[in-house]
Amino acid sequence: MEQLYDVIVIGGGPAGLAAGMYTARHGLKTLILDGKRHGGKAAEAALIDNFPGFPEGISGKELMERFIAHAKRFNAELKIDKIVGLNPYGHPKEVYTREGVYMAKALVIATGIQRRKLKVPGEEEFKGKGVSYCAICDGPLFEGKVVAVVGSSSEAAEEALALSKFAKRTYFIPGAERLSEEVLRELSGNPNIEVLEGASVESIGGEGMVTHIWIKGGPRRRLDVDGIFIILEHIPMMDMLREAGVEMDEGGCIKVDSHNRTNIPGIFAAGECTCGGGIQVITAAGDGAKAGISVIRYLQTTRTK
Repeated sequence: MEQLYDVIVIGGGPAGLAAGMYTARHGLKTLILDGKRHGGKAAEAALIDNFPGFPEGISGKELMERFIAHAKRFNAELKIDKIVGLNPYGHPKEVYTREGVYMAKALVIATGIQRRKLKVPGEEEFKGKGVSYCAICDGPLFEGKVVAVVGSSSEAAEEALALSKFAKRTYFIPGAERLSEEVLRELSGNPNIEVLEGASVESIGGEGMVTHIWIKGGPRRRLDVDGIFIILEHIPMMDMLREAGVEMDEGGCIKVDSHNRTNIPGIFAAGECTCGGGIQVITAAGDGAKAGISVIRYLQTTRTK
């Protein structure tokens, strides 16, 4: 099976759906491919409280369903198919999947990033129900409550400091990693943060929502918390793209210019995979829209030539 499109968007989260909506609305034959489901991690959020136009908040599932419906309204084609390879230098470019080969004149990479998980009992069960991977996104939901932050990086420390402005108590759990003196000093100087050096999370529990965690690394004990923020290193899922020649920085983030162009003509990137703008639906959607506009201009230029 070989099909030719004007644009293939790889990734069906907010950035990918926004990019595909823009190109499809312009009359370009657009395919939005995702290996699992359209909507991305945003669809897992119990409540998105900061997306303009929804003053009462909206569930991630409903918001992403609206994104999907909007893209389909302009005849964007959405497919679930696992991508196994890429030829970005061809004319047209080729995307290899388990079901066949898709070809396009331009590609938008909007695959997002994936954080390393704790892989402890309760993590999957309570995702979006007290388990979060972004303090900036969900911190305001925990005002006056007790939370735990898991991680040992400077990013995890920044998230804990941000949470301490909302939560009445923040436990910082670094696991086996040793904290730098600078990070330890900054966290210890905050009266709302308690650092549990050497401790790690054994399990997450609750009834409908997170109510507690069990920690080990010293006396095993239960901590009553309303939420747990897992801030481990993020792993951009970019190995295939790196092998294809798409330039990335040392952290594995795709390098783009101000028009979302990568180093390969006709390939654009948007959203979390560029590691810009934070993990926010609004910034991902805006970045996707910008990439969609750049694709439209690129194809207009190539047609002229």
